[in-house]
Amino acid sequence: MVYRIELTPAAEKSLAKIAKSDRPLLKRIDQALLALAASPFPANSKQLVGEDPPLYRMRVGDYRILYQVENDVLVILVVHVSHRKDVYRFLKR
Repeated sequence: MVYRIELTPAAEKSLAKIAKSDRPLLKRIDQALLALAASPFPANSKQLVGEDPPLYRMRVGDYRILYQVENDVLVILVVHVSHRKDVYRFLKR
């Protein structure tokens, strides 16, 4: 059972910035997203506390991928991708 990956506009914008500055990192993030499609809860993911609907984070080096899993429609919604020092500021908005 493979999930479909969808990106929010914020995630698309973040990935576009990464694409301009660090292509090897973008490749690692792409590989992580493909792995996420096959298994939405890998060992290096954690559920974030206090988020409704539940949000998960996945580590890719110093970067974090924030995502939601919609099991009923087999979709993983990537909410944001950012450096670890900035990613949680996004949640406080």
